[in-house]
Amino acid sequence: MTAFAELHRPGDPLLLANVWDVAGAKVLAAAGFAAVGTTSLGVAAAHGLPDGENASGPQTVRLVARLAAVPVLVSADLERGSVDSAVAAAEAGAVGVNLEDGLGDAGAHTRLIRDVKREVPGLFVNARTDTHWLRRGDLREALRRARLYQDAGADGVFVPGVSELSDVAALVGALDVPLNVLYGQQSVRDLAEVGVARVSMGSLLFRAALAAIAETAAAVRRAEPVRPGLPSYRDVNG
Repeated sequence: MTAFAELHRPGDPLLLANVWDVAGAKVLAAAGFAAVGTTSLGVAAAHGLPDGENASGPQTVRLVARLAAVPVLVSADLERGSVDSAVAAAEAGAVGVNLEDGLGDAGAHTRLIRDVKREVPGLFVNARTDTHWLRRGDLREALRRARLYQDAGADGVFVPGVSELSDVAALVGALDVPLNVLYGQQSVRDLAEVGVARVSMGSLLFRAALAAIAETAAAVRRAEPVRPGLPSYRDVNG
């Protein structure tokens, strides 16, 4: 088992913060996070690209390579991805990848998982199914796809958007691999109690940073104080 896989502990989940640049990863490493993921929305938006359309794969791989200088393990969000992009991410230094099915053909996603594991056996493949993402959830279909992806060799299964704790528990109980969910609907404590092994922050930090940019600029315009305790120029440049 790899060091990254060992961080996935049912009942004591890996809290995975997601970054879009080196500075954010260094801040998180200094705060004690042993691993980070990339955020496809953050990477895409930072480059003026749309998320969810496989447009930011090259930028993600380049980011992974730059993150090699940061003392954290890195998992790359490759959206739907491909064997080539997974191999490239691994060669750049990623210890894991997210591959999403986009609620497309489950058989095709199963084949992709098998092909990636054959080419890069040590890469932690987190197989995402979108049964609950931006749509009404379908637990039966989530369970079907999760089992297919597990049997194809996925090291973990990711079901973002699942909102009912009972559904989360059903997924945990049906799988022999770690379950990953997206932070938002339930507390990390509640998710831990039902056996979740990984909780991802997704685009949360990126969206929070955008909100902070707007709020700080507006405060300056209104001649109001800005948030205290910001890192100094010297801190960041160092």
